[in-house]
Amino acid sequence: MKFGTKAIHAGVEPDPTTGAIMTPVYQTSTYVQASPGDHKGYEYSRTQNPTRDALQKSLAELENGKYGLCFSSGLAAIDAVIKLLNPGDEVVAANDLYGGTYRLFTKIFSKFGIKFHFVGMENVSEIEEHINSNTKLIWLETPTNPMMNIIDIKGASEIAKKHNTLLAVDNTFATPYLQNPLDLGADIVMHSVTKYLGGHSDVVMGALVVKDQKLNDDLAFIQNSSGATPGPQDCFLVLRGIKTLHLRMQRHSENGRKIADFLKDHPRVDKLYWPGLENHPNHQIAKEQMRDFGGMISFTLKGDSKEEAFKILESFHYFTLAESLGGVESLVNHPATMTHASIPREERIKIGLLDSLIRLSVGIEDADDLIADLKAALEK
Repeated sequence: MKFGTKAIHAGVEPDPTTGAIMTPVYQTSTYVQASPGDHKGYEYSRTQNPTRDALQKSLAELENGKYGLCFSSGLAAIDAVIKLLNPGDEVVAANDLYGGTYRLFTKIFSKFGIKFHFVGMENVSEIEEHINSNTKLIWLETPTNPMMNIIDIKGASEIAKKHNTLLAVDNTFATPYLQNPLDLGADIVMHSVTKYLGGHSDVVMGALVVKDQKLNDDLAFIQNSSGATPGPQDCFLVLRGIKTLHLRMQRHSENGRKIADFLKDHPRVDKLYWPGLENHPNHQIAKEQMRDFGGMISFTLKGDSKEEAFKILESFHYFTLAESLGGVESLVNHPATMTHASIPREERIKIGLLDSLIRLSVGIEDADDLIADLKAALEK
């Protein structure tokens, strides 16, 4: 089944009671039991809900996995993965990752005896240098947030298997339309469903997809026991959003290319980060493991002035200054003070996240209007 067909049909069946073509919103907290324990698979909506089940099946098929699990946010999904570990276990994580992930690792789980090593992974051999007998998980994003670094998933998976370590990949920026980490050897794929999968800036949700039944069972136990599950209305909205995922991602990628082409020669732009550029580090790996390069772009300004960056950020018309990304509308963000403010400045600077770095989430509007908006803001 081709991806566009999957997006419409994966995990979705007509309602058996009415024949409704759209999955109903099963807005219920509990289910009638004919006798104690006779619950036909549904007993309580934290544990199971038919609307959530349909979404979990859809996500599993989109990622070429067997099992999907949905959570009330992307961070709740990451939280569940780290809860697979025990005190004394160690994690090798990319040094360029979402600020909320960094905060969860360093401010929450570090207190419980889990040790995190933050490593540059553009050369995956760096990972192996930080693995020891306590290492139980490798965590990476690709493309990374916000520096758009590309990490070789297949290479990382070979290292993980060699050391009997789990590999988890945050696939939020790429989505299953552009990249399938399980096919490249990852054990766990994570999504902030809030972003491209929902696609309309009206849902907060996270998801995990795996192939291994034991891993799924362990994560499902955590999902139910910790209770960070999404409601059926949100699941319905994501099911609806997924039906256009392939169309939206194609347009995001097309617009991303046009805007990158505009920015690469602009006199105010110092460094441009978009994996579709031939001079982008690991561009060849991006070509091998991605089908296109998406609509996430970051750039710095010549002179690295935070004040100049703020002036530009406050001058847009179509690019809206806001947290998050992946909606149909274009957003602009200042990572140093917004999404990545929880990362100490000295750590941000090491990876190139300067005070003038601007991150664009390129939407599906007409590219000419977006370029005109950028041009006007950069010239103020």
